[in-house]
Amino acid sequence: MVENGNYTTDGVSANILVVDDEGAIRYSIGKTLQRVGYQVSAAASAEEALNMLGEQLFDVVLTDIRMPGLTGVELLSRIKEKAPDAIVILMTGYASLGTAVEALRLGAHDYLIKPISSQDIRQSVARGLERAQNMRRRRQLLETIQNNVKELTGGFEETSRAHAATAVAPAPVQAPVTTMQLGPLTIFPGRYQIQVGDKQLSLTPTEFDLLLYLAAHRGRVVPCYELVREVRGYTVDEAEAREVIRPHISNLRRKLDKAGQDPDLIVNVRGIGYRLSEPNGNNSD
Repeated sequence: MVENGNYTTDGVSANILVVDDEGAIRYSIGKTLQRVGYQVSAAASAEEALNMLGEQLFDVVLTDIRMPGLTGVELLSRIKEKAPDAIVILMTGYASLGTAVEALRLGAHDYLIKPISSQDIRQSVARGLERAQNMRRRRQLLETIQNNVKELTGGFEETSRAHAATAVAPAPVQAPVTTMQLGPLTIFPGRYQIQVGDKQLSLTPTEFDLLLYLAAHRGRVVPCYELVREVRGYTVDEAEAREVIRPHISNLRRKLDKAGQDPDLIVNVRGIGYRLSEPNGNNSD
């Protein structure tokens, strides 16, 4: 959101943490972001950043990769352990496809190559904040749905108790539940869980969103670059996108297989992307 020329999160100026062992880079990036209204803090190492993150909430963390002590990728991993939805942007002057894929696999929002223009930095941060806002709105919507369900359930229970004394054989009242049915899978949107029969499987937010996006576009093959863009919120080419998406699809299939469900519910169409097979349909990889 842009408000009075300043980038904000829900009307509040965003807090950004810049992590780099070079003071000149910390200063330059800080000034670039402060000019558009962000509140910027800086850390000279990943260790210092972790201490600051333990004391204050930050909307976005921009971190260099190569630093003494913990690397930026290790910092990313530590952050994601505590806050899976955290927006982390990695910066490096030593780009490699392997590092980029590892960073995105671990949940980095973006991967920037030094030297980075002021415009690229601001755009990456703005996209990250927009993604964070979308995730917050989604959680708020799910919480509202869940609260409404609880209120309705409570109302049904009160009605049941009020009639219990006079009703000879009161009919059982089924409380509404916030679930979605996808073939043999029962999906619990508010809990990032799926259920197959009596087995419940916990999914990561990325795995969950991948499954729902494929379900929403059943009937066509979804390219990997589209999955990265719509599920993760950034843009990469198809070759890199396949490397980012493949581990998540593999984990999804493994969890489905563990639950006794055919892992080929998610079909790989080589060279194109993935699609969700029809329930009980015959599909080949």
